[in-house]
Amino acid sequence: MRLSEIARKIEELKKSRRAVILAHNYQIPEVQDIADYVGDSLELAVKAIECEADVIIFAGVSFMAEMAAVLNPDKTVLHPEPDARCPLADFLPPSMVREYRSKYPKAPVVLYVNSLLESKICADYVVTSAAACRLVSKLEDEVVMFGPDKNLANYVEEVTGKEIIVLPPYGHCPVHEYALSIYYVNKALELYEREDPVLIVHPEVSKDVRRLASHVGSTSQMLKIIEEIDKKRTILIGTEEGLTYRARRLHNDRRIVPVNPRAVCIDMKKISLLSILRSLERLKYRVQIDPDKARKAREIIETSIEIMRR
Repeated sequence: MRLSEIARKIEELKKSRRAVILAHNYQIPEVQDIADYVGDSLELAVKAIECEADVIIFAGVSFMAEMAAVLNPDKTVLHPEPDARCPLADFLPPSMVREYRSKYPKAPVVLYVNSLLESKICADYVVTSAAACRLVSKLEDEVVMFGPDKNLANYVEEVTGKEIIVLPPYGHCPVHEYALSIYYVNKALELYEREDPVLIVHPEVSKDVRRLASHVGSTSQMLKIIEEIDKKRTILIGTEEGLTYRARRLHNDRRIVPVNPRAVCIDMKKISLLSILRSLERLKYRVQIDPDKARKAREIIETSIEIMRR
């Protein structure tokens, strides 16, 4: 079946099912193109709440679909590929959060949204990469536990000046840690040296990479930063390569290239037009959350949002 035919059938089913498709910035181009909304995890969670739909198809990894289900208990949330997980989230099981709590009983636990639901409900606060520094800076505590990404934790410590206990000390996103290492960044800077490149990176990259960057931000922040950069300069995107496609669509008058075109999240790429079509046809796979866990997670998320609004 041709992609155009699959896309046509998806559009027909969206209408009959009263469904919307939410796609993360790292999705493949054809999935971004078919989506009703494209964005980072927070933007999509907000859209999930705002949209008038009975069915939400979440084209992202499992923790994102879980978040949509937690925040939308009255809607049917479908995850086309249940095997599309987040390796970073898997670094931090709930047992480890409880273990660190016993070691540091006075330090609050702040978890990155890229974490398991069972771990989130053991935390005090949940943040996105865009909001992590803002929330931690507003806490009265001078010592804070943060996980599961060690590089984001280090970035929060640099920006806020607070002592961050990283849980676990080795948690990382494989794409940002290895495919966007200092080796690939230096290689890209050298390759585009004559084009006066501007390097913008995600805070999940290592400290030595962040030090070379002109700007550090979440995927949504990176898209906004591009607007401020001189159009004559080449922009190097230091995150998963899928963001480059969206950046080029939004800013087609600029030269935008990925630091490493092989910086690919294989889990994000498991979702295809065909898997979305099958999900809509069969109303699978439904994300079902235990009501008590969902309530607890909503309370933690709402508390986190309230603090960031102060």
